[in-house]
Amino acid sequence: MEINDFVKALEHEGGLLADAAEQAGPDALVPTCPQWRIADLLRHTGSVHRWAAGYVAGAQSEPGPFPDAPELTGAELFAWFRAGHADLVRTLQEAPADVQCWTFLPTAPPSPLAFWARRQAHETAVHRMDAESALGTLFSPLEARFAEDGVDELLTGFHARPRSRVRSPEPRVLRVRAADTGAAWTVHLSPAPARTVLGDAAPADCEVTAEASWLYAALWNRVPLAGPAVTGDTELARLWTETAGI
Repeated sequence: MEINDFVKALEHEGGLLADAAEQAGPDALVPTCPQWRIADLLRHTGSVHRWAAGYVAGAQSEPGPFPDAPELTGAELFAWFRAGHADLVRTLQEAPADVQCWTFLPTAPPSPLAFWARRQAHETAVHRMDAESALGTLFSPLEARFAEDGVDELLTGFHARPRSRVRSPEPRVLRVRAADTGAAWTVHLSPAPARTVLGDAAPADCEVTAEASWLYAALWNRVPLAGPAVTGDTELARLWTETAGI
């Protein structure tokens, strides 16, 4: 996917998030994030948007503190979220293609601008699901190519980091396969951080096969990683559910 594709996805997902949040109301509980209400979700995501925009707009080369969200409520909170989201979209659209700034995943897109456009598109899509969970409705669909990319970022980026808790005392292999796009990932689990390679060269102890959008939601723990999509040793799916939270 190109930078512009991610920026369009970010714009779309942020609008869906804001709409769902307004419909649910600031005091609604967020089932996918049991400690949060909608107001907490908006403050978190709005702060992330401003944090990300700051790196790109200021060409910041070192990590900085995460901004505190203001204690706004009601219409002011929704307006604050929408303003920060719009500013992030505008910042990514207007930034020089060769802008240099800090990034934080071990396997990143080809430029810092591509990294932040991708990361914020997926950040916003996941939290859009959280906002929709407060309504008790089915999640809005994700485009298959975007969902596949988000699975790839999660497996090869987030869970390749030393802080990932997805570990196994004995070597185990988890296969993830997108039935609609054909993409496959082989996740090697051990006491060390997970090592994910593309394809299905190694035999797997457990395989998860489903459409990319379902994999996206399940691997981000927004729907249960269970059911007919999971075959083989289901303990690995349970391990993921218990330890893969970001």
